Amino acid sequence: MQEFLQYLFSGITNGAIYAVIALGFSTLYSATDLINFAQGEFVMLGALLLMTLWTQVSMPLWAAFPLAVLLVAAVGMVFDRVAIKTVKKPSPILLVLITVGASILFRGGAMLLWGKHSYSVPAFSSISAVEIGGAYLFPQSLWILGVVLVLVAGLNLFYHRTLTGKAMQAVAINKQAAELLGVASRKMTLLAWGLAAGLGAVAGVIISPITMSAYDMGTMLGLKGFCAAMLGGLGNFWGAVVGGVLLGLTEAMGVGYVSSSLKDAIAFLLLLLILYAKPTGILGKASSHRF
Repeated sequence: MQEFLQYLFSGITNGAIYAVIALGFSTLYSATDLINFAQGEFVMLGALLLMTLWTQVSMPLWAAFPLAVLLVAAVGMVFDRVAIKTVKKPSPILLVLITVGASILFRGGAMLLWGKHSYSVPAFSSISAVEIGGAYLFPQSLWILGVVLVLVAGLNLFYHRTLTGKAMQAVAINKQAAELLGVASRKMTLLAWGLAAGLGAVAGVIISPITMSAYDMGTMLGLKGFCAAMLGGLGNFWGAVVGGVLLGLTEAMGVGYVSSSLKDAIAFLLLLLILYAKPTGILGKASSHRF
């Protein structure tokens, strides 16, 4: 039971991180129908910027956290304007390839800025771990879970209770009709990129105290976040949470009871199984078209 609880806590913690990354994928997809394969690099930038601002510039955590997120969000919006909006004849495959190229560019730039070293960041609070049934739940895990719940609730309120959120949904459903009603589609797309990049930065910030931050940390995290988004249903915020937690738990139990060598393979095996049974994901809905 002690081992099971420890694997459970680990799986929920990792799953919550995957969920935040998946929220970034779903946010951008909901507004633009684009899958951004540079999302993992936004996670990396968030972690390294927090490390720089908090530990090297000596900025307090309460200021370093939002500043790191805002800086990465700005990077996402600049990327949209420079690399996405300048494409004269955009096609889904071309745009995806651009995001893949951006992933390589961001990773190379981070290597030049921060080097190939790995950096550590202290925990957000100095409270000791909580013992439950012989297993230990660390305070950083509670931080991660709290941030995930706040993000999901905030996104739901934003999209369903604010005019800007409803405008973003209108652009996602029918861009031309939204523009006829006076919605600035370019601004909504820009905001979606900022939100997606900011969510990636949040994931990097909250994960930095429990893992080493490095220029190449975002590749696998981005792929697992994409798997979580697909598992829950791409574009569904609660689906991103369900997919992330399911992936984290399956990964932790597989590592603990089967083999640690399967840690990365489990994510993609689970994705194949779920998509074979339900291609739209666990909470995804089949797409419909009106004529």
